[in-house]
Amino acid sequence: MRKRELTVDRQLVKTQLAPAAIGPYSQGVMAGNTLYCSGQIPIDPKTGHMVSDTIENETERVLENLKGVLTAAGMSLENVVSCRVYMTDINDYAQINEVYGRFFGANAPAREAVQVCALPRGARVEISAVAVK
Repeated sequence: MRKRELTVDRQLVKTQLAPAAIGPYSQGVMAGNTLYCSGQIPIDPKTGHMVSDTIENETERVLENLKGVLTAAGMSLENVVSCRVYMTDINDYAQINEVYGRFFGANAPAREAVQVCALPRGARVEISAVAVK
């Protein structure tokens, strides 16, 4: 049997509209017409500092960072089909949901939301997404 090679048209997305990667990963990867956005934490891309005053402000910064990656790929929140929300305290769920709902509105994507024991740089919320053109 002959081995088939699978080739994927893959483009890395890099933008100053979101914080630079803090490890060996890309802000986003386009594979065909699908964008895989790495998890965003509440780092302000202009200052490099964490937003950490309230969970609402952290969540807003996270979603603005996610919008930056989407914009760099020629997309918007309307293209998002799935999100993963990680939080360090499930008691923050209602406040995160309120901000998330303002960004996505009635056409919200599919989603998982889970509590984790810790996130990078002491963040309390992280959100990743998959979007389709």
